[in-house]
Amino acid sequence: MVNNQLLSYLLLTPLIGGGLILFMPKAKENAIRYAGLFISLIAFVISLFLYAGFDQHNPGFQFTQKFLWIDNLNISYFVGIDGISLLMLLLTTFLTPLTLISTWKGGITKKIKEFTFFMLMLEVGMIGVFISLDMFLFYIFWEAMLIPMYFIIGVWGGEQRIYATVKFFIYTMFGSLLMLVAIIWLAVYASGPLGIFTTNLLDLYKVGPNVPRDIQNYMFLAFAFSFAIKVPLFPLHTWLPDAHTQAPTAGSVILAGVLLKMGTYGLIRFCLPLFPQAAVYFAPFISILAIIGIIYGALVAMVQKDIKRLVAYSSVSHLGFVVLGIFALTQESVQGAVIQMVNHGLSTGALFLIVGMIYERTHTREISFYGGIAKIVPIFSFALMFASLSSMGLPGLNGFVGEFLILIGSFKSPVLNSWWYTIFAASGVIFAAIYLLWLYQRVVFGEVKNPKLESLTDLSPREMLILVPIFFFIVWIGVYPSTFLNISAASSGRVIEQVLYPLSSLVK
Repeated sequence: MVNNQLLSYLLLTPLIGGGLILFMPKAKENAIRYAGLFISLIAFVISLFLYAGFDQHNPGFQFTQKFLWIDNLNISYFVGIDGISLLMLLLTTFLTPLTLISTWKGGITKKIKEFTFFMLMLEVGMIGVFISLDMFLFYIFWEAMLIPMYFIIGVWGGEQRIYATVKFFIYTMFGSLLMLVAIIWLAVYASGPLGIFTTNLLDLYKVGPNVPRDIQNYMFLAFAFSFAIKVPLFPLHTWLPDAHTQAPTAGSVILAGVLLKMGTYGLIRFCLPLFPQAAVYFAPFISILAIIGIIYGALVAMVQKDIKRLVAYSSVSHLGFVVLGIFALTQESVQGAVIQMVNHGLSTGALFLIVGMIYERTHTREISFYGGIAKIVPIFSFALMFASLSSMGLPGLNGFVGEFLILIGSFKSPVLNSWWYTIFAASGVIFAAIYLLWLYQRVVFGEVKNPKLESLTDLSPREMLILVPIFFFIVWIGVYPSTFLNISAASSGRVIEQVLYPLSSLVK
C-alpha cells in the first residue's frame, strides 16, 4: 500500500534531493537555495500526510515497512512510527525549511551548494533516527548524522570551530560505541530465547525485560550514557556551549531544535521498554542529575556575557526537565516530556534564529554591546520578548504546558516517591525567568549608549516570515495543547505499561 511507503518517501526525498543539488552549478546560488527549500518543503508535506493518516488511538507502530537487508545477520530495513516519533518528525521537517530560509541573506555566504547538501543530509539522518525499528539501522542513522553536522560547524562556524567540532565528535562517538556494544550484546543474548540473532526492536522488546538484572543494568547504562551525552545531561554537557557558540545560526537551530531531542527520544524508545527493571532502579539517580542540570544550567546562564552561550546553557536546564519527566514514569510526566521536546525545539530554535538575526547586523553577541534598542528595532524587540516568554514557560504559551505536566507527573511518581524532586525542579522555572528577563532588560531597555546601534535595521519581511510560523505553534500549543498531546497519548501510555506493569511489585 502507498501509505506503508510514506516513511520511505520521506527518507528518500532529502536524500535524492541532496544528491541532485550536487550536480547543480556552484555559480547558481539562488537556484541552489530555492532547490534546497523546495526539497525540504516536500518532506514537510509528506510528514503532514503521515499526520493525516495517523491513528491516534493506536499505541503501536504505524506505516511500517520491512524487508531483509543483511541476510546472514537477520538485519532488516524496518521502519515505522508511533505518536512520539510522529511529533519528532513533524518538528524536524517543520524546522528544516525555516532554517534554510534563515541563511539566505548574510547567514551563509560561501559554499552554498555544499552547505545545502549537508543540511539535507542532516535531515536524512534525523528522519532515519526517528523511524528506525531495527537497532542496527538506527545506529547507522545515528552515526551518519554526525558527518553533516561536523562539516556544518567545522566549515561555516566561528573562529574556534575546529575545537568545538572535534569536541562534539569525540563526545558523541565515545557514547555511540558503548551503545553499539550494548546493541550487539542484546542481539546475541536474544539468539538464545528467540533462536536467532536479531536487531528487530519489536522482538527485542520481548527479550530485554527478561535479561538478568545485573546484565540488564550494564546494558541500560551503555544506552543511557550514549543518550545522556546527546541530551546533554549534567555532567556530560560541556560540549554543548562550545558547539552552539561556534556553529552558524542554522547549525544551532537544528542542534537545539532536533539533535538534542534524539537523546531524550532514545531514552524513551530504548532504555525504558528494553530494560524496565534497570530503568526503575536508576530512575532516582538520573532524576537527581536532571535536577542538578536544571539548576546548574540556569545559574550558569545568568552569568554569560555572550547571548548565544546563555541560550545554550538554557538548553541544559530545559532538557533537564524532559529527562525528569521521562524517569518520573507517569502518564502526565512522559506526556509532558514529549511535548516539552517539541516546545524546546520551537522556543529555543526561535531564540537562536533571533540571535542570528541581530548578529548579522552587528557581528557581535556580547550582551554589553547592546542596550536601548526597543525604539530602534521594535519588531525585533517584540520577537525576542515573545520567544523569551515561551522559553520561560509563561501560561498561555507552549513552555508552560510541558513544564506543568512534568511537575505534576513527578510529584505523583511511584518511582521517585518524593515531592522533593518537584520542589527543586520547580526552582528552574524561577531561574529561567531571571536570566531571560535580565537578558531582555540589558539588550532592549535603557538608553542607547552605543552609537553603532542607531543604524540598526528592524526585521525584514523574510525574517518575519521565518518567525511567524514558529510563534503560531507556540501559541497553539499553549492555548490548545490537546491537538498535540493526543498524538502521543496512547504511545506514552504504552511505554509506561512496558516499564511498570511487569514490575508492579517493585514500585508499590
